[in-house]
Amino acid sequence: MIKAILIFNNHGKPRLSKFYQPYSEDTQQQIIRETFHLVSKRDENVCNFLEGGLLIGGSDNKLIYRHYATLYFVFCVDSSESELGILDLIQVFVETLDKCFENVCELDLIFHVDKVHNILAEMVMGGMVLETNMNEIVTQIDAQNKLEKSEAGLAGAPARAVSAVKSMNLPEIPRNINIGDISIKVPNLPSFK
Repeated sequence: MIKAILIFNNHGKPRLSKFYQPYSEDTQQQIIRETFHLVSKRDENVCNFLEGGLLIGGSDNKLIYRHYATLYFVFCVDSSESELGILDLIQVFVETLDKCFENVCELDLIFHVDKVHNILAEMVMGGMVLETNMNEIVTQIDAQNKLEKSEAGLAGAPARAVSAVKSMNLPEIPRNINIGDISIKVPNLPSFK
C-alpha cells in the first residue's frame, strides 16, 4: 500500500504532498523534511529504493523515488509493494503530467495544484493503484477539463445577464414583461446606469 506521495524540489520545498495514512500536520512536515534529507544526500548512481525514515514507519516501509531535473518524486510504500512497479508508476505519473502540461515544470505543479491532484487521484486512491494506462488517465482528465469549462459557463451566466441588462438602451424600465402565457410585473427599481 502507498502511504504517501511527495514531490519536492532540490531545496526541499514541497510541491505536492498526499498522505494516505492519518498524520498530524506537524508529523507530515517532519516526514517531508526527513524524506528530503534521506533522498537528497544520495548519489545519482545508486538505486532508487531505500528504507523509510523513522517517522514514516522505518524498516517496514520503503522510499521509492526518481529525480527529474529540479524535482524529486517520492512514493512511501509498505513492504507489499513492488519497487519496480512503483518506479513504473512514477514514470507514468511524470509522463502524464508532461502530456497534460506540455513539458511539465515546477511552476506547473505550483500554479495547477488542483489539476495535479486530479491526475494523481485518477492513478492512486486510498493508497491503492487504480490506473496505470497513461492514455486512459489523460482521457479522464480531458473529460474533467471539459466539464469544468462547461460549469464555468454556467457559473458566469448571472453576471453576463446583469451585464447584458445594463448595456441595453431602454428608454424606460419595462413595468410588465409578457412571455407567452406568463405575465411578470416588474417592481419600481432604481436606474441601471
